[in-house]
Amino acid sequence: MIANRLKKVEEYYFSKKLREVRQLIAEGKPIINIGIGSPDLEPPVTVVEALQKSLQQGDIHGYQSYQGLPELRGAIATFYKQHYNVTLDPNNEILPLMGSKEGIMHISMAFLNPGDQVLVPNPGYPTYLAVSNMVEADPIRYALKEENNWFPDLESLERIDLSKVKLMWVNYPHMPSGQKATRAQLEKLIAFAKTQGILLVNDNPYSMILTDEPMSIFQIEGAKEVCLELNSLSKTFNMAGWRVGMVVGALALIQSVLQIKSNMDSGMFYGIQQGAIAALKSSTRWFENLNHIYSQRRSVVWKIMDRLGATYDKNAVGLFVWAKLPEGQKAEEIADELLYTYNVFLTPGTVFGSLGEGYIRISLCVEESVLLEVLNRLN
Repeated sequence: MIANRLKKVEEYYFSKKLREVRQLIAEGKPIINIGIGSPDLEPPVTVVEALQKSLQQGDIHGYQSYQGLPELRGAIATFYKQHYNVTLDPNNEILPLMGSKEGIMHISMAFLNPGDQVLVPNPGYPTYLAVSNMVEADPIRYALKEENNWFPDLESLERIDLSKVKLMWVNYPHMPSGQKATRAQLEKLIAFAKTQGILLVNDNPYSMILTDEPMSIFQIEGAKEVCLELNSLSKTFNMAGWRVGMVVGALALIQSVLQIKSNMDSGMFYGIQQGAIAALKSSTRWFENLNHIYSQRRSVVWKIMDRLGATYDKNAVGLFVWAKLPEGQKAEEIADELLYTYNVFLTPGTVFGSLGEGYIRISLCVEESVLLEVLNRLN
């Protein structure tokens, strides 16, 4: 009865596991969840004010443009120029999305036929793999390893048959490891994509978190010839539930994505767009304050990892701490031990692929006092 594509797609790990966590809570267990990257902090005050103000206007409840308000595209262009020094044409090179997760599906539907191959990082965001399967493409997992700073071995990839590969997903700063890419590495990726005739898509939602040097792949000369980039307000402005993202790139590529998007949804609610515009206009002080909070929380998480005997990179960025367990320990076994013995839920690295075995991930989207309670339980 069900479509064949569902045979290759499992229910999202967090969807399944959180049901179990909720059941444990219902049974009276004092579960602390440090596994999910859903920001607990509030968005900028100006965002809520802009939404409230918009509700006082007339004629805002109808369908909105598939391409978003011109003011929103303009705010995205200004944000890219201010923070990445990247120039984008707001009329042709920016497409607002209802979250960048939507963009992963739209891009895949726009550029992948059944049987096409797509390069997917291992470990990496599970949605890349799931969506590739849903559009009946053939995902090829490429290895990311700690000893290579979580960057693909492009020379090894070039030695295999890539003739059927249409698209490659990359994600820097990388989730789950938090590894940043250097300009030289991005240049290598772009050269690889050009040589192989591959569309390179960088998923870039963590570029403003715990880093002083935000990067976009479009800082690299020639990127617009072969690249798209996804970005999001979810982590940058604590607006995960608002579902505001964007895809940016050359006109021809954006138009192809729009062909899919315009047949699948309508534009986002006017008030949400106004809130997004206000967010994108936030001063640098917003990021300084946000990152100060995350820095304090990360210091506690490092102590939790120390208590578990896990090792980690203090130069990593983003919204999580990714750590390697002591030799021989299994990620899911440790995660279950913490859940059932200490009432603490964190994420095993295997969620992100086979090469996540032996690693665990803790989110920074938890109050410092709660993280201290986790540390207290472990002690």
